[in-house]
Amino acid sequence: MPAQPGTLEEQIARQREALTDMLRVPLGRAAEACGRAWGDRVSLDVVLTEAFRTLPFGNFMYAMDTNGVQVSSNMSREGLIDEDFGRDRSYRPYMKEAVPAEGFLLSQAYISERAKRPSLTAIHVVRNPEGRVLGFVGVDFDLRDLPITRELLQQPAQWRQIKGDPSIRGTVFHQTRSDSIMDQQIDTVIGVVRELMVAHGIYHIILHFSSSRAVAWHIDDPYRYRLLDIDELTSPDSCLAYPRRPYPKNAEVRASQISPVLQNLKSLRFMDDMFYLRSGTLNIFNGVVGLTFSCDGSHYVPVNEFLSKGTDFWVSGGALGAAD
Repeated sequence: MPAQPGTLEEQIARQREALTDMLRVPLGRAAEACGRAWGDRVSLDVVLTEAFRTLPFGNFMYAMDTNGVQVSSNMSREGLIDEDFGRDRSYRPYMKEAVPAEGFLLSQAYISERAKRPSLTAIHVVRNPEGRVLGFVGVDFDLRDLPITRELLQQPAQWRQIKGDPSIRGTVFHQTRSDSIMDQQIDTVIGVVRELMVAHGIYHIILHFSSSRAVAWHIDDPYRYRLLDIDELTSPDSCLAYPRRPYPKNAEVRASQISPVLQNLKSLRFMDDMFYLRSGTLNIFNGVVGLTFSCDGSHYVPVNEFLSKGTDFWVSGGALGAAD
């Protein structure tokens, strides 16, 4: 399924709008029928049983008074559940939200008590024929069962900074970078990694400089990662273990940019004995470079922006302090 543009919030809002359009009318009809049967538990159960059939994706359906106490049985896919009569639902997340004036509420998602899965509840106000509020009718839904489109979120390529572990940041002035085996053979490592990415199908790699290892994903087997130790990273023969693949045409990162990105990672690794790069990530389809520094702060930077910044920007420009 193709990715859709927009922020996470916009994506969720679209899904909620689709669900609201699907549920508002049938739940409104159920609330109207409940208003006529209110006060008679047997009649109320009959009304809810009929209404539940119009909501095939619901898990449970029930009626509550204005205090959030259940005044009906639970309707479920397996039939009536009598023991929930009298259950106090006033403390549940959906009862703590304000019901809009039109009488319909689609709650925020929450973790269900029974199944412990992401769920949400649709609520409609129940009124008697004269318009007096009697209570509410509610339907619980398991998110995995709902027939919504769920377009794949496409995250915008923008610079993001994330703070790290405060305990590590607090001791950064008491540490000094030690040369790892990867540091000592960094030029060979860069040569091997560049070849794997340009000509042998590796599209995502994480270089762990301090521990002299890498984690890589191959375009032919994208669901499994491969752990490359320092022997593999320093041996050009490693390229023989991966099939030759043309550079993907739909990559956000140009093949000619991979070597400069790797050289920039090297520069950040050696830029300072106190503030230095611990790991670097490159994904040619995201078009983003991931950086984690000795202060444990992380940056996710679009490739073009990353290549435009020199080491002075990171050391004296305040970039590391901004993330931490």
